Amino acid sequence: MESEIDRNRRALQQLFPEAYCDGQLDLDVLLQLTGSEAQDPSERYGLAWFGKRSARQVALEPSLGTLRPAPDESVEWTSTRNLFVEGDNLEVLKLLQKSHYARVKMIYIDPPYNTGSDLIYRDNFRDGITAYRVATGQVDESGLSISSASETAGRLHTAWLNMMYPRLKLARNLLRNDGVLFMSIDEREIGNARLLLSEIFGEQNAICEFIWHAKRGGGSDKGGVVSEHEYVLCYARDASRQPLGNVQVEAASLDRVDEIGPYRRGRELNKWGANSLRRDRETMFFPIPGPNGEDVFPIRNDGKEGRWRRGHKQMMATVSRGDADFVPREDGSFTVYEKIRNTDRRAKPHRTMLGDVGQTADGTKAIKALFDQEEVFDFTKPPSLIKALIKLAAPPEPDHDGQTDFIILDFFAGSGTTAEAVMELNAEEESDLRFVLVQFPERLDFQSSKQSAAAALCEAMGRPANIAELAMERVRRAGQAIRAKHSEWAGDSGFRLLRLDSSNLQQWDSQTSDIEATLLANLDHVRPGRSANDLLFEALLRLGIDPSAHIQLRSVGGHDAYVVAEGPLIAYLGEKYENAEVDAVAQEIVELAQEISDSRDVTVILRDTAFRDDVAKANLLAALEQGSITNVKTI
Repeated sequence: MESEIDRNRRALQQLFPEAYCDGQLDLDVLLQLTGSEAQDPSERYGLAWFGKRSARQVALEPSLGTLRPAPDESVEWTSTRNLFVEGDNLEVLKLLQKSHYARVKMIYIDPPYNTGSDLIYRDNFRDGITAYRVATGQVDESGLSISSASETAGRLHTAWLNMMYPRLKLARNLLRNDGVLFMSIDEREIGNARLLLSEIFGEQNAICEFIWHAKRGGGSDKGGVVSEHEYVLCYARDASRQPLGNVQVEAASLDRVDEIGPYRRGRELNKWGANSLRRDRETMFFPIPGPNGEDVFPIRNDGKEGRWRRGHKQMMATVSRGDADFVPREDGSFTVYEKIRNTDRRAKPHRTMLGDVGQTADGTKAIKALFDQEEVFDFTKPPSLIKALIKLAAPPEPDHDGQTDFIILDFFAGSGTTAEAVMELNAEEESDLRFVLVQFPERLDFQSSKQSAAAALCEAMGRPANIAELAMERVRRAGQAIRAKHSEWAGDSGFRLLRLDSSNLQQWDSQTSDIEATLLANLDHVRPGRSANDLLFEALLRLGIDPSAHIQLRSVGGHDAYVVAEGPLIAYLGEKYENAEVDAVAQEIVELAQEISDSRDVTVILRDTAFRDDVAKANLLAALEQGSITNVKTI
């Protein structure tokens, strides 16, 4: 799989071939071609912290892992287009770079706040999969180093930045050009978060800083002040696309009638408020013909000489159309209103105050309603908040390509609120949104007063006691509750569960001292215990096919073949087949390819060790080529 570094290098070389000599980048030439000058790093404006270089490198290194399907623990496996991925979100984001590149309409994240506790995300840019398996207890914990740090020393801010930088860098790649990211954050990291997002997305793509009224009353104070709000930062992939649009407001009814027809009273044509006096704009003080032909001047409600909102030409046109409504005052002057005669919906901008979208207490209520009044998660965001954000970024109307099945990504899934919000919106508005959730399987502590109920629930279900398992159960229950509430809704309330693991293909160990044993072990590159389904999903990721794509199981030569029309792809991953079967198998594959697409567009994947010998493999490849299938890959 091509790494991020390779993609960047290739793109740069295509744009500036003159800047490369013998395959090496000449930085001086590049600066000259872009009209730039080298800066002294010590005098450059920006966010700097210890470990930033390593954090950038972490984002560039390819993942050595894969995502393994778990159909038995999924909901509506064959039909759903939603994904729930259990694993370290850094590795998962790397694995989604091809399949979801520039396809996500909205990202919402509620990352761990810097509370003074150790972060569970400990990145290793050399081998992220091994680090993940150590952190989740899949291998021996020896070598895992977790140290406490003093917040006043700044180390916790550094740890938070090192954790967030590579994840946000990778997440940006997944956004569509009209996509947006929302990040919930509190006052501890709001400053750093804003600078970090501006560096990754560009200051020009900062849309706004929403303020969410998170709670009312109570709470601990700091310096005599109780904080009742949190922030939601909003950044666009490309703000020039105006990804949030405007709020569409239904027009008020036309409740009045004159000789022309029905109308409603609009705003005053006399300007009011700041700069509304005659002296503020002398040229905007002039008479217009009143209802009886008299001169009407812009007199304010307090009796002072004011000014009109519009210039002389526009005001006279309004009067001549009969669209000025003169309301007499007791002193003989008039308040003049505009008559509105259309009923078209009007657009108005969004507001930064999120005051009517639920509070933390509502998030707790939503959890308790699903878990028999047990508070298995604390400090959860209410689904109403996420729904409000989705409505801003992914309205139910089709985009310019007619697409409505927008992807909503949450790679700090926590309690799974985003999934519930997506399903609720789909049921309420008959939309077709899809979710991708990623959650680290952080272990729950049976001895903790805050986690004991959650851990006990996982144990009662016969599942590992971790947050990912609990979030999955929340999504299952939420889907059932939404279906019960909206009985006529036939939408998607399922999800495909994928788990992060090491690649299905064994890596060659160049450091081994036992060459013979290593050669024997690598006769079959597939790791022991890995299924054809495992191989299929790794192939989907490597080929850039969405792992939520519809997969059809067909029979070819008496063996299972996976057909993915979205590829289009045919994966024939049987363990063994005889040489005599080759011609028949090739013919069936060609017929299947013609059924789903033009054969020339179809990719066929075969398992290398399924062939008895190289002759059988060569014969099959030749037969496929005769059927116009030339894109064949072997595992």
